[in-house]
Amino acid sequence: MEPNLSANNLTLEEPKHGSDPTELAAVTLTTQKLEKRHRQIQAQIFLPFSPEQIWDVLIDYESLADFIPNLAKSQRLPYPEGVRIEQIGVKNALFLKFSARVVLEMVEEFPHTIYFTMVEGDFQAFAGSWTMAASTQESPGTSLIYTLQVCPTRLIPVKAIEQQLGNDLPRNLLAIRHRLYQVYSH
Repeated sequence: MEPNLSANNLTLEEPKHGSDPTELAAVTLTTQKLEKRHRQIQAQIFLPFSPEQIWDVLIDYESLADFIPNLAKSQRLPYPEGVRIEQIGVKNALFLKFSARVVLEMVEEFPHTIYFTMVEGDFQAFAGSWTMAASTQESPGTSLIYTLQVCPTRLIPVKAIEQQLGNDLPRNLLAIRHRLYQVYSH
């Protein structure tokens, strides 16, 4: 979706915020089966913001739980050799509450890529990246690409993880878009 720019190019109007099918269509989602129980899931959205603006929202680790759906906690941990964060995701289904915890080691390559690898947590494997690619088209903006390689423990069916991430990742990217409009639209 093209941004609505005012005559002075300072005001961006945010597309409708929610999870209706039209809005969810702004996110491209692919799932790839890797070896055994491993999956790669990739979600992508075009945003009318610079890579640096998106970067600033993504590395504000302490604030992510304020606007990412189902992220109950996101906290930077003391770690002298780089950046580590603890995140806890929570999902309510029927009368049950599911949660998953990860401690991620972050490698930041400003302003284009943030890599993460689980060093502790509730998955067998959990690693990926956030990539910001500035548009080479006439429209100013950036493609934000989230790539995750995940393998659940034996207790969690792979299909359940695929379905959950397939539902949550588009909403997460839309939440990031909404946050960008909140922070950078005047």
